[in-house]
Amino acid sequence: MSKPTQTLSLRLAELLSQIYPDLSADILSTQVLDAFFPEDTPRRKRARTPGNNLWSENDAVLITYGNSLVDGTHKPLDLLNDFLLEYLKGVVNGVHILPFFPFTSDDGFAVTDYRAVNPMLGDWPDINRIADEFLLMSDLVLNHVSSQGAWFNAYRQGHEPYDRFFFEASPEDDVSEVVRPRTTPLLQEVETSAGPRHVWCTFSHDQIDLDFRNPEVLLEFLRIMRLHINNGVRIIRLDAVAFIWKVIGTKSIHMPETHAIVRLMRLLCDFAQEPVILLTETNVPNAENLSYFGNRNEAHAVYNFTLPPLVLHAMMSGSAEYLNRWQVGMPPAQLGCAYLNFTASHDGIGMRPAEGVLPEEEKAKVIDTVRDLGGLVSMRALPGGGESPYELNITFFEAMGGTFKGRDDYHIARFLCSQTIVMSLEGIPAFYIHSMLATPNDHEQVERRGMNRAINRHNWEYPTLKEELANPDSVHAQVLGALSDRLRLRSGQSAFHPNATQFTLQLDPRIFGVWRQSLDRDQSIFALHNVSDETVFISPGAINLIEGADWTDLLSGERIRSDGTEIPLAPYQCRWITNRGQSRDRRLLRAGFWRHR
Repeated sequence: MSKPTQTLSLRLAELLSQIYPDLSADILSTQVLDAFFPEDTPRRKRARTPGNNLWSENDAVLITYGNSLVDGTHKPLDLLNDFLLEYLKGVVNGVHILPFFPFTSDDGFAVTDYRAVNPMLGDWPDINRIADEFLLMSDLVLNHVSSQGAWFNAYRQGHEPYDRFFFEASPEDDVSEVVRPRTTPLLQEVETSAGPRHVWCTFSHDQIDLDFRNPEVLLEFLRIMRLHINNGVRIIRLDAVAFIWKVIGTKSIHMPETHAIVRLMRLLCDFAQEPVILLTETNVPNAENLSYFGNRNEAHAVYNFTLPPLVLHAMMSGSAEYLNRWQVGMPPAQLGCAYLNFTASHDGIGMRPAEGVLPEEEKAKVIDTVRDLGGLVSMRALPGGGESPYELNITFFEAMGGTFKGRDDYHIARFLCSQTIVMSLEGIPAFYIHSMLATPNDHEQVERRGMNRAINRHNWEYPTLKEELANPDSVHAQVLGALSDRLRLRSGQSAFHPNATQFTLQLDPRIFGVWRQSLDRDQSIFALHNVSDETVFISPGAINLIEGADWTDLLSGERIRSDGTEIPLAPYQCRWITNRGQSRDRRLLRAGFWRHR
């Protein structure tokens, strides 16, 4: 055994001893290597050194279901491929296809077979074609599986190894402190060959939680990860990872063993020949979410879950006060780590990440306004009883249809401003397909399916969509065109590297602004966003534009004077003011106008 392999084995054994202290770490280490690096699978001799070279300012991700586009004739994955190549080539370079496996509920998150592509969407060659052109993200739904899948059926029949794959508990157990995002009963009684058993269901009774105390469960998911990597996946999204380890009598969230499992997966990815990014999905308060960076040894990237509710509040209130206050306190991502910034996804706008950030009265205003704009509110059960708003269900485009004052004529401008904030911040920007397409709320689907989240999961008839996008007067064409232009422009700016320096500007509360500086200090960008329906004037001195430098607004093409002439921002206007090539940006830090992050 070579020295690098010994190093990997030793590091694996150390992690495995933390997860499974009563089992042989050496034996488990060999099993882990066989699972993730089966015979003839190449691997690096040394782990990748943590660095910021797995991503760049060129990166932007589209989030979509495999069947967001349909026509009744062609495979949906073929239509998605056509859409990506025709409309988004050069706009985004990554695509997150939400669970594309056979499933029974929750739009893919109750998986029956992790090794197959849902035949209603296509097959692996269709996934491979997309992976050939775009950085592909897939979901590793590792907390639970479908109650109707082969694994759970084998469990009920007592077949090895699945007879120990699922987490059992007793109705007499103390589960009062368990944190979960649903209001349904946690335990479900099922009949098995050994008699009635109660299984743990964090999300729904069709989604049965796995028992990672059994190392065979971990090994099986490592084999699945390898299969997905071999099929072109380069970003692995660890769905609901915070819940995977349970201990009776505790909150059963963010357990030490959970973090150790993420570290183990990160270690394996760092030794993989392929560049693989690990992304954790933890829709929880900010400090808990950031813990999944570990010490640069857990997730490469985490979702910036606090951003959506704060951007929503800023655009609805006309004030960036809370968004600005939060951003000032956000730490820069560690070396080798990055934020994934977004405002909308297939789920609703999570309200838990706003806990301790937005006052209750401000959250209530947001909730009332969302309802006025046709949105819905989903609840979660509180430990010890009661309920609390968990997420807001509405398309983000529709959420920008008005403010606390009601509807107005700034719908598109306000929406574009909200998405430009996502493009400007430190991190990798991600955009849900229904944001890119300005899709309205789908109330018909909510009524038909009896699920609040269906409001933001419309299935576009592809021929109809193409007609809309061919019409320059349609809102769909206007929004996709404007977002595409800004993303193309953004990709050429080194100051927008996901790890470029960022300082939060202290300006008029109606303006959310950040200063970005490229890693080589060759470019600065002042990104200014008017979140109000009023014209706001900013003095060049307020952002300390260096006199004599050639400042330009990338978005409008205007030359920006630094001689004291005020800079106007119309309602919801954004400006990217840059002086590419200047090397005097250190002087900006001495002015005292910003606080670091």
